[in-house]
Amino acid sequence: MKRFVITLTFVLVSLTVMRAGDRPVTFDKLPHAAQKFIHTYFSSQKVTLATMDDDLVRPEYQVSLADGVIIEFENNGKLEKIQDRNGNIPEGIVPGKIIDTVMKYYPDEKIVEYEVGRKSYEVQLSNKVEIQFDSRFNVTEVDN
Repeated sequence: MKRFVITLTFVLVSLTVMRAGDRPVTFDKLPHAAQKFIHTYFSSQKVTLATMDDDLVRPEYQVSLADGVIIEFENNGKLEKIQDRNGNIPEGIVPGKIIDTVMKYYPDEKIVEYEVGRKSYEVQLSNKVEIQFDSRFNVTEVDN
């Protein structure tokens, strides 16, 4: 019996590992909130690739746009991260208080990455400086 349980466990773990990974999906297979986000902020952009990281528990999605923007979404379609090397993240995505802080201390830099955590936010600037904010948009860390 012990051998059977060990073998069964090994088979189940192997199947899980084999199934996990990124796989392409069509735009209509993205969560509704992710589709709405893309239509709202990037209606003129073409989606070049959409993938789902199928980890069985909470799949996540990544969308690449024709202009090089990469957007990551949680399984419910909530924004997790957006990257734009050109620093042209549309107005309305990054909270105003974060933008105000960046403009005050780094007026010549652009936000090239914005990440939403459970209770925090993080931006990376065009000069590679990373700034973390708490849930009330107070700066908690600056990494040069």
